[in-house]
Amino acid sequence: MTDRIPRKEAPRSPLRPLARILRARDKGENPDLIERENLRRRHEVMRDKSRRRSEGRLLALGLFFIAGFVVVGVRMGELATSLPAEPRLANGAHITSARAEIVDREGHLLATNLVTQALYAHPQEMVNIPHALSELKRIFPDIDEAKLRDQFSGKRKFVWVRKTLSPEQIQQVHDIGEPGLLFATREMRLYPNGRTAAHVLGGASFGSEGVRAAEVIGVAGVERQFDERLRDPARLAEPLELSLDLTIQATTREILQGGVKLFDAKGASGIIMDIDTGEIVSMVSLPDFDPNERPVPLTSGDPGDSPLFNRAVQGVYELGSVYKIFAVAQAMELGLINANTMIDTQGPMTWGRFRIRDFHDYGPRLTASDVIVKSSNIGTAHIAQMIGPSRQQAFFEQMGFLKATPVELFEAASGRPLLPSKWGELASMTISYGHGLSTSPVHLASGYATLINGGTLVTPTLLKQSGRQLGPRVVSESTSSEVREMLRAVVNKGTASFAKVEGYDVGGKTGSADKPKPTGGYYKNKVVATFAGAFPMSDPQYVVVVTLDEGSQYIAGENRRTAGWTAVPVAAELIRRVAPLLGVRPEIAPLAESGIREARNTQ
Repeated sequence: MTDRIPRKEAPRSPLRPLARILRARDKGENPDLIERENLRRRHEVMRDKSRRRSEGRLLALGLFFIAGFVVVGVRMGELATSLPAEPRLANGAHITSARAEIVDREGHLLATNLVTQALYAHPQEMVNIPHALSELKRIFPDIDEAKLRDQFSGKRKFVWVRKTLSPEQIQQVHDIGEPGLLFATREMRLYPNGRTAAHVLGGASFGSEGVRAAEVIGVAGVERQFDERLRDPARLAEPLELSLDLTIQATTREILQGGVKLFDAKGASGIIMDIDTGEIVSMVSLPDFDPNERPVPLTSGDPGDSPLFNRAVQGVYELGSVYKIFAVAQAMELGLINANTMIDTQGPMTWGRFRIRDFHDYGPRLTASDVIVKSSNIGTAHIAQMIGPSRQQAFFEQMGFLKATPVELFEAASGRPLLPSKWGELASMTISYGHGLSTSPVHLASGYATLINGGTLVTPTLLKQSGRQLGPRVVSESTSSEVREMLRAVVNKGTASFAKVEGYDVGGKTGSADKPKPTGGYYKNKVVATFAGAFPMSDPQYVVVVTLDEGSQYIAGENRRTAGWTAVPVAAELIRRVAPLLGVRPEIAPLAESGIREARNTQ
């Protein structure tokens, strides 16, 4: 056994001290009185200790209550003076549903948050599940009734039925009278203009979800590109201002839709860009979608067939003859040619086993200006030979054609140009007339703006700018002036004659590129038709790019697929409609001299 260590106790005075007892007996006193007195004193000491202990405990308890009240009071003061906070889940995760608005350049609302209701179910509280299922199917025809039946009949205690409801749907669910169907208040993203700016805005969805709150996150377009900024609590009252003009955007979409129907096109894109700032005033891609009900991405087939596909930035195409102006501009900038230099156009042009032909026989020679006006592949290829592959590649890199466009869209990074595996002399010649290099319509728009605005690089943007954004110089002002004259001539007497708009001096270039086959080679009856131009050319303000995918019209016994017959009329109608809306005043032709003079009174 282990020996116990005796507990030390404080020494206690004996109740019957021997010395005092003996003295009391000697004096004839009662010794029991001494014991009673000592016992009384000991009890008094014990009571004093107990009282002090109780007083200490009461003091500690009082201080604890005071501290608690102070903490509660401070917290209540903080809550009273702070902004409202989103509710927290039981696991401590914080859900932020607030999101800043998006507006166009004039302050018109493009995207905002709306308080709505979500529908969920507690199956164990439901009275008549079959009836509820049939009514829910009637209200929401797209729901999976079989899946809901399995969820309601299983062991689950909570089932989401619908994440967002309209007021009419809320009332219809109320009318079912099922106590197990419950509502939760939350915010959702609303796009009041529907499809108008679908590919620019992109869309939003729910991230982390709770019964009383759901995180609203961007999934595409500017919503995803600026997701962090739109969710920043410090900037919720500051809307994101885009460069789009809602009126111009709606007009562009309407005209492009008409063009797609008229020419039975597979798709289309349209861009209007400020020539000095790079601001994209409108960007439309067809087919499109309603961001309020964003469709599911395609899981098979060609991604370009999906309405979610943004042809303006994701679509990279061989755009054809619209690229010829870049070869001529570079050659003039290098001092190799001028507008009147005679260029060999004798065809066909042979390079090894390859032959380059023109659409028509333009004779043995044309001026550099007429190479653009008549759109000669052979003449442009000869100019490319003068430039050389290395200098051409460096020029295209300077123009931004060899990397994804920097426009502020999440999808823009996927629109990387397709470059030749070897940038040799043959590739240089074909690239000069728009084959062998695939870029997006936004690349083309910024390139034309750069050549036309005086020669300074233009960076495309979807954000409203405060003034002219001057980039590095790419070509001289004299070269830029020559380019404008050539593009005017293309409209006045060349392949883009249908682009004439009364009252507006339009210049531009057509491009009709055969579509490549996935297995190699090119289709003979599928064309991407493009018009790229600007107005008014006397003082350029806006660039316009229109593309039609596989558009055609039957005229004079044959299908016309080239841009002059398809994309150009659409672009002309677009300029005719939007120029007044953009504040570009038409030029009034001076009246001819009639010989009639005002009679003046000489008296």
